[in-house]
Amino acid sequence: MLETRPTPLARIGKLVGTAGLSVALLCGAGTALALLAAPASAAEEGGHHIEKQDWTFAGIFGQYDQAQLQRGLKVYREACSACHSMKMVPFRTLASHQGPNFSEEAMEQIASEYTITDISNEDGQPFDRPGRPTDYFPSPYPNAAAAAAANGAAPPDFSLIAKARATHRGFPGFITDAFAGYSEAGPDYIYALLQGYEEPPEGVEGAPGQYYNPVFVNGDWIAMPPPLEDGRVEYDDGSPETLEQYSADISAFLMWAAEPHLEERKQIGFRVMIFLIVFAVLLFMTKKKLWRNVEH
Repeated sequence: MLETRPTPLARIGKLVGTAGLSVALLCGAGTALALLAAPASAAEEGGHHIEKQDWTFAGIFGQYDQAQLQRGLKVYREACSACHSMKMVPFRTLASHQGPNFSEEAMEQIASEYTITDISNEDGQPFDRPGRPTDYFPSPYPNAAAAAAANGAAPPDFSLIAKARATHRGFPGFITDAFAGYSEAGPDYIYALLQGYEEPPEGVEGAPGQYYNPVFVNGDWIAMPPPLEDGRVEYDDGSPETLEQYSADISAFLMWAAEPHLEERKQIGFRVMIFLIVFAVLLFMTKKKLWRNVEH
């Protein structure tokens, strides 16, 4: 009997199959290590449970609530901007249809209400001028040292705070979150933190200038005093002027500041998934047609 040798295509398929098995084994080992490490990480962070909130921008088809973003900007300007900057957010993005969607006139008005320090092209000396749409939200302090001296610690910039501040969910949360598309841990954490201030337990004392907040991921004491309370910010659209509403609005606004193209990203991702599904079906049908008369 003649010996049959595998075709080059079959050899390639065998190599691909072997490589795929190796990758699968490596991924399985990595997943196992992650599962072993996850409970310890969650315990190190205190294990405070953060409730998931019902955000309009959650899920595959989530979108920002433009009215909520406009209210969130108002909360930021009246309650947060005295300490926190947003130096990576330009004023012009306030007119984005994927963001607060202010009119061009309203956006320019907001920008002009800020004072920007610029450098003269004629003599190279600094001077102050009203903000322009191309400018960024300025810092309330000239530098980090001045911010730390005024507050005991330099307040963090708010540009990416919603992506940088999130609790580790541990096992099985980080597994289920990957399949559910959950990426709102940052807003959930900010929302809980703003409402988490309490009187410290009896006999427990913190350092001077520290406030008790068990939600704070780095410990139970935080240098930031409670920034919000009922009636702090007056809304023009009749929304409740409560701590809970303020916390939700500023959390959503900070999520937009950190991820202004979220809606576009989700739309592209959905189209890509549809394409990959159709492509996989076509590949399967092509494979069945090419190999239907070949014995395996």
